[in-house]
Amino acid sequence: MSTPRTRDDVPAPAGTPYDPAAPDAVDAVVAAWQRERPDLDLAAIAVVGRLGRVGLLLGPAQERVFTEFGLQRGEFDVLAALRRSGAPYVLSPSRLSALLMLSRAGMTNRLDRLEAAGMVERTLDRADRRSFQIRLTDQGHATVDAAMTRHTANVTGLLSGLTPGELATLDGLARKLLHHLADPDR
Repeated sequence: MSTPRTRDDVPAPAGTPYDPAAPDAVDAVVAAWQRERPDLDLAAIAVVGRLGRVGLLLGPAQERVFTEFGLQRGEFDVLAALRRSGAPYVLSPSRLSALLMLSRAGMTNRLDRLEAAGMVERTLDRADRRSFQIRLTDQGHATVDAAMTRHTANVTGLLSGLTPGELATLDGLARKLLHHLADPDR
């Protein structure tokens, strides 16, 4: 179970039950705007504010796990993309860039670090000797599997303050919002 938070996102004393009516830091911002601009409907501002704060709190909690394995988030993402691709765990740098929505220069930097650490290797593409393929090494495979196991447990713990039904509802709403935001015709 997650630790209840006070209005300033400071952990409440252990054993303090969560009160859904208790104000949080976003409520203070919304209340100030309501006082100054009562003509605005601020419901969406409250949701976006909370989503932003959730992201700010989740990010460092996830980074700590990647650091345990000597990885930065971006490096974990590269290893995970290779691992998810299935055997033989090989992708082109351009395919990795596309999957991770990253520039080729950014991808090159990540690949250089991972190659130096022995997690990936560059090999000539047999179909096109002018280009390379990126292959997950045995060390990279073992590292990403261990990191993914720990990452999954960590994220599960971070979201343990929600019931399975609440988690499913949140997932469905987030999926719907992502589809809406990604629609170029919205």
